[in-house]
Amino acid sequence: MSQLRETNQTLDFFCDFGKIGQHVEDIRLSLCMLNSLLGMNDLRKAVETIWRRDPSAFSVMNILIAVRNNENKKVMDSLDRCVELDSLFTSVDGVMEFLEKTGLAHLFQSNRINNLIDYVFGVETGLDTNARKNRSGHLMENKVKRILEQNQIDYRQEVSSKEWPAITKVLGNDMKRFDFVVQTAVKIYLIEVNFYSDGGSKLNEVARSYSDIAPKINSVPGFEFVWITDGIGWKKAANKLQEAYSIIPSIYNLTDITEFIQIVKKDGIKKCMG
Repeated sequence: MSQLRETNQTLDFFCDFGKIGQHVEDIRLSLCMLNSLLGMNDLRKAVETIWRRDPSAFSVMNILIAVRNNENKKVMDSLDRCVELDSLFTSVDGVMEFLEKTGLAHLFQSNRINNLIDYVFGVETGLDTNARKNRSGHLMENKVKRILEQNQIDYRQEVSSKEWPAITKVLGNDMKRFDFVVQTAVKIYLIEVNFYSDGGSKLNEVARSYSDIAPKINSVPGFEFVWITDGIGWKKAANKLQEAYSIIPSIYNLTDITEFIQIVKKDGIKKCMG
């Protein structure tokens, strides 16, 4: 517990500008057409002009209120009906209702926005913060990956438990996709990796889940479950980690992972076949 790290965040954790830029690039042409709405006093006339040329340009307008296409948002329309948000983009009246009711019409006419491409880049940057939780896990995976590579330990990533019939049998409906698999001359190590900088129910769920599957996997000759976790979030769930520690023999953090490396090297590293 004294070795737990406060954070694993590097400066590239906060925003994935490559992904943000690609999202904007994918709809750039539509945004360029919608730019003609900015600063227009007769907004409806401007909408009708774009509609006659390419009505599909309006299909990207949901991102203007920070909603992605795949969210399938439902809203109450002017007739108090529950409709899908993108259904408003199928007519000029619907587009005008969207612009006026969201406040975008006033925003566009106020000249506070000069370019929708820059505006959407900002929106996408804000939305990208929702991905930080996943990025924290990926940072931990990348850290473990570098440690394995530095020690010349062969591995595979994202391997389904269905690959081994014996493991499938003991897990039953609890199918797993393991973050890493390391195969030695002695056994196959099925590895899960995570990092928690804050507490919460997720930690309890993970500890309980791994405490359940680890004994099942370890009961199969030639297999062992390994859990590599870190982060001061565990200080708020120390009792759950302690319970798991009494059930799962192989739990490591980023400091004592060296012990696992030594075990693997002692076993004799075997080439992982994909």
